Amino acid sequence: MKTLEKLLQQNRTIRVIGFDDAPFENRRGACVNVAGVVCAGTRFEGMVWGTVQKDGDDATEVLSQLLLQSKFYEQVHLVLIDGLAVGGFNIINLPELAQRLERPCVCVMRKLPDMAAIEQALENLPDTAKRLDLIHKAGPIHTQTPFYFQAQGCNPDTVGKVLERLTFTGHVPEALRLAHLIGSAIMTGESGKRA
Repeated sequence: MKTLEKLLQQNRTIRVIGFDDAPFENRRGACVNVAGVVCAGTRFEGMVWGTVQKDGDDATEVLSQLLLQSKFYEQVHLVLIDGLAVGGFNIINLPELAQRLERPCVCVMRKLPDMAAIEQALENLPDTAKRLDLIHKAGPIHTQTPFYFQAQGCNPDTVGKVLERLTFTGHVPEALRLAHLIGSAIMTGESGKRA
């Protein structure tokens, strides 16, 4: 499979999957749906749908299996996640996800995280130290306006350029924007505002 650098140099289409969680019940252990939208550049090509546990520890396993067991795996060059956690604080092990999928994995954020607030919230959950460790393992936060991101398995400078190419409108790559809209529509009957 060609690297992101090569795909950019050759002006080739970059296929990406973007994962985002759908709205969910605010009770510990609730099932949380996750949408994975596959795009060729900014064009929708397909989707996977799965379930994680709210504030659980199964996000890395579920996301990796959703892609590995899908018909899209061989085509996808890059994995994007909307934030480092799904279903509250079900935190993704970004290096492990990149290793399992053998693809670059990038956590995209709309704004810089408030680490003091996150640490305080994690005190209310089991395995606080383990969850904090996963946050730190994701690596440094990079900025390439308008994006904030953490990246594993790829060069951050390249990622910034790729994110620009994968974004049609606003500050979010199209695969993540669509995952958010679809998840909201399925769970609430209409797409959400924050896409």
